[in-house]
Amino acid sequence: MDYRILGRSGLKLSTLTLGTMTFGGAGAFAKTGNTDMSGAQRQIDLCIDAGVNSIDTADIYSAGLSEEIIGEALAGGRREKLIVGTKVRFPTGAKGPNERGLSRHHIVRACEASLKRLRTDHIDLYWCHEWDGLTPVEEILAAFDMLTRSGKIGYVGVSNFSGWHIMKMIAAAEREGTIRPIAQQIHYTLQAREAEYELLPIGVDQGVGGVIWSPLAGGLLSGKYRRGKPEPEGTRKAANWNEPPVRDIEALYDIVEILVEIAATRGEGVSPAQVALAWLLGRPGVTSLVIGARTDAQLTDNLRAAELQLTAEEAARLEQVSRLPLLYPYWHQRDTAADRLSPADMVLIGPHLA
Repeated sequence: MDYRILGRSGLKLSTLTLGTMTFGGAGAFAKTGNTDMSGAQRQIDLCIDAGVNSIDTADIYSAGLSEEIIGEALAGGRREKLIVGTKVRFPTGAKGPNERGLSRHHIVRACEASLKRLRTDHIDLYWCHEWDGLTPVEEILAAFDMLTRSGKIGYVGVSNFSGWHIMKMIAAAEREGTIRPIAQQIHYTLQAREAEYELLPIGVDQGVGGVIWSPLAGGLLSGKYRRGKPEPEGTRKAANWNEPPVRDIEALYDIVEILVEIAATRGEGVSPAQVALAWLLGRPGVTSLVIGARTDAQLTDNLRAAELQLTAEEAARLEQVSRLPLLYPYWHQRDTAADRLSPADMVLIGPHLA
């Protein structure tokens, strides 16, 4: 297992992070899985044994039940072995008008509730789960700053922000002298590479580490979904969990075929899922991948991706089959500014210059 510095900080995260959206399986989250306490303990132990040092959850997952399970499962010395991250933004239980968003009121109350459920005195990495366009970013940052100074959180990240949202928050943090986000949790896969337009270049340029959620596109890149074959049962997609969306199913199948071919060439023990994860770990701006699993077997398979190194030829095949078109102004920059592009610019434009 490798460990990478997370953004502009001194914190090292393992290249794989245990995702826990399946823990609890209450309400709509039952579609993603229903890992109980014993299953959670097994998965956590599997990850620790593999060298994983990071676990990710959110207060909204199963209305707080995921956090409760983690709090109990980390007893007995496991807590000290893991960087614990959780999120704030959405309502958890209470239905009042101030029980959602990123107001100081909601952030502080949600943090206290998460600490109680997690049975810990501090959250290592606290995430804005989604943008709140009604709360001033200065208020958001002041709340996080207060929680940091009181020792209740260590670092702050943002999730599902657009490029201008991130830059607005960074600018405010530097102007106000408050805590600055060090990471962005984003969706990024071979079949959904939109993050290369703005988010990953910002991450490279501004020191905001990329932590990738649903890196297998909800299992679509696992090799289970093939052109002309019946959809597998017992999956998120079969349960009508339609996140992330697929805009071009034929393009997805083209990507899956290359994944399957590369895995087959590598031989026994290498799966299409591992190949897809390994490709992401080779991308600029990516620090860690959040991997969750319905079963121990799926988790064990995904953990092996940390050891897989793709050849230049394999990476090039995957790049070619999944490449984004260059929108304006990027095609213009490719044609007229290629002599003065930064490492951040090259995240998107570089492959188009080859």
